[in-house]
Amino acid sequence: MNEQKELTQPEATAVQTVKPENPGFWATLREAVVGTEQSFTEGSIGRAIFLLSVPMVLEMAMESLFGLVNIFWVGKLGKDQAAAVGITESLLTIVFTVAMGLSMGTTAMVARRIGEKDHDGAARAAEQSILLGILVSIPLALIGVIFHRQLFALMNAESSVTTAGAGYITVIFGANVVVMLLFLINAIFRGAGDAAIAMRALWIGNIINLALDPLLIFGLGPFPELGVMGSAIATTIGRGIAVMYQLSRLSGGHSRVPVQFHRIFKPDFELMGTLLRISLGGMFQMLVATSAWMVLMSLVGKFGSAAQAGYTFAIRIIWVTLLPSWGMSNAAATLVGQNLGAQKPDRAEKSVWLTGHCNAVFLLGVMATFLLFAEPLLRIFTHDETVIPYGVDALRFISYGYIFYGYGMVLSAAFNGAGDTYTPTVINLICFWALQMPLAYWLAMKTGLEAKGVFLAVTIAESILAVMAMVIFKRGKWKEQKV
Repeated sequence: MNEQKELTQPEATAVQTVKPENPGFWATLREAVVGTEQSFTEGSIGRAIFLLSVPMVLEMAMESLFGLVNIFWVGKLGKDQAAAVGITESLLTIVFTVAMGLSMGTTAMVARRIGEKDHDGAARAAEQSILLGILVSIPLALIGVIFHRQLFALMNAESSVTTAGAGYITVIFGANVVVMLLFLINAIFRGAGDAAIAMRALWIGNIINLALDPLLIFGLGPFPELGVMGSAIATTIGRGIAVMYQLSRLSGGHSRVPVQFHRIFKPDFELMGTLLRISLGGMFQMLVATSAWMVLMSLVGKFGSAAQAGYTFAIRIIWVTLLPSWGMSNAAATLVGQNLGAQKPDRAEKSVWLTGHCNAVFLLGVMATFLLFAEPLLRIFTHDETVIPYGVDALRFISYGYIFYGYGMVLSAAFNGAGDTYTPTVINLICFWALQMPLAYWLAMKTGLEAKGVFLAVTIAESILAVMAMVIFKRGKWKEQKV
């Protein structure tokens, strides 16, 4: 019995276009890095995940490298300077919260419009996102510059740490607009499927930061010796030039999103309202998570600057090892948004589960690495014997929940990619505010575990978050989300 219909010549040609002969691994890797024109709503799901994940992983690696390079060089100045950078970065999560919240809304809207083949609609969403980012960065800059001493005090920083970090925090917060735009424009590229462009922007910024960091920190050659503030200046210059590259790619037909710069400063209040509706959920979602992290940094500070420095080094290492996971999660968000736009919800769901399985397997390997090599990893950054034990404990305790993180990260990104920022916000509220923070305080202050109690609370809360996300995701209401 043969029910397959005979294809006309145009239909046969279309099928051949959609399903070309499967290229080898190296050809696919090259396509992922150089850039691809493939539609992510058709063809192999595994190949789509790979083509999106590779440049997104490399993009996230470059973003994290900013902080890693900074702490590597600053760590050579002393533990007060290292603690100052760690505290500033924890405070900067306020900026990251807003930027990532706007990014969630931006990626969801751009991906949905691209899935619908509405490229001008994607461009208009991108333009309003850029405008919002610029407007929001202004009050954040003023707060960081004017009230930096009060902010350090809130984090239980010792006076020597506050003095060491004054210049660093002033520069980082004063120029936070480059952080904002870097996140938002890369969210545009990711939503459109132009992940390779986003990756290259971060490469450019990091190459510049890599070169300038030691020059400005230690005053090598003709450069002034600026200490920890030199690190902030180097990072800001690198990010600023990366933003200039991003803007150049948004014009001249280099991206699938045809942004018109003359429309950026012409607010479209209806579109801006839709973007804000989605993004505010994302912002609050990130605020819940990052404020919890700030509380944990403050709580660790009760055990001294050595504990804060050790925690800072450990978090830097953890971020680096989570980069492939963030890349896969971002790929899942793009696939969900585009496939929902193309009216293919089942393909969107399959993409999420396949990505989650891959992520969990990867993180099991990372957990084994931390359990076996935590101390050698810490000694790459510091030889201070008062700091290393805290860093080792943080790496080992936090990694115990990595298999859960693998699913939790992907599922949260999937909700956001669908434009459902409400669900992961509620999950974060329960797991971070209602559970993690009080549990961390109790374990640290009442059981004798001290800093170890904080690290253990992270593992418990993140694991429960993953289980909750799985249960809610299976219900499927995210497929009905309108963007």
